[in-house]
Amino acid sequence: MSAPIIGAMATRTATLSLLIPAAAAEIQLLPAGLFRAADGSGRPEGLDGWFIDAEIAGRLIVQAAARQTKFVIDYEHQTFLAEKNGQPAPAAGWFDGRGLEWREGRGLFATQVEWTERARNMIRDGEYRYLSPAFTWDDATGAVKLLVNAGLTNNPGLDGMAAVALSAYIQQSHQEDPDVNETLKKLLAAIGLPAETDEATALTAVAALKAKADQAGGLEAQVATLAAKAGAAPDPARYVPVETFAAVQGQLATLTAQVETTERTALINAGLADGRLNPAAVEWAKSLPVAQLRGFLEVAAPLAALKGMQSQGKEPGKRPQGAGGLTADELAVCRAMGLSADEFAKHKEA
Repeated sequence: MSAPIIGAMATRTATLSLLIPAAAAEIQLLPAGLFRAADGSGRPEGLDGWFIDAEIAGRLIVQAAARQTKFVIDYEHQTFLAEKNGQPAPAAGWFDGRGLEWREGRGLFATQVEWTERARNMIRDGEYRYLSPAFTWDDATGAVKLLVNAGLTNNPGLDGMAAVALSAYIQQSHQEDPDVNETLKKLLAAIGLPAETDEATALTAVAALKAKADQAGGLEAQVATLAAKAGAAPDPARYVPVETFAAVQGQLATLTAQVETTERTALINAGLADGRLNPAAVEWAKSLPVAQLRGFLEVAAPLAALKGMQSQGKEPGKRPQGAGGLTADELAVCRAMGLSADEFAKHKEA
């Protein structure tokens, strides 16, 4: 049959049992390809079997390598049962997620197994013969999704190295708890997710909510700090009374006005002296901001008529007329100031 397609469906947990050599430094965790229980339980129900290939194994290896803690190998899956039976769950060994390997045609292996002295002796003496890894699978396709841990057991479904089956007791201990399932659904609903959300999506959503909560906590701390500062007495070295500040502002405005008046007067006198400014335009020049007056005088050309040559070789009282009844000199002033003849005439009459 074709390889199952991975889907974001519900998952369940299973454990498998394999024969292990005495105190081996590496162990087989899952077989390659399609497999199912042969203990008469018919698991996995409704599926052709569980499935793992190189692609699926690659994802499992990446997940395992991302773990900072090692995977535990316990006795009889006591890790799952401790909460119910109250018994301790000592480790028989450990393996590092970074030591997982996929071996084509054989399956998934852990290559860095560290057995405890007790477990090593029990395996060597034949007190334990099988390894039972626990994993989750896609409820729709049977594809293995996550490696959980492993345990030593003597209750396999099949014999031999290739014997892979669910331990009989683990089926009951890993049935879905209705109360827990309902609680999970309520939690998913509380964070705005549908009940069928897969584990990875739910964890991502929770991480995002935690990040927002942390950010909000930081803002609350900043607000508290600002509030504390607002309630504290002002530092005289850093702050001044409003009255003092207003007085300084007034003095500064007066000084600024005086400086501008002095500079404007100097600019007007200079313009009159070299013929760049017509005496008739003095009042207009006084109304201009200093920067604008300075700009006008920088581009205005000195007019001979304004420097003493009143007749320009013409009969007294006879001045050459231009547009709008203005003289040539006045028209030059208009061009320099960007004024029309009519605008200049109005200023002149004023």
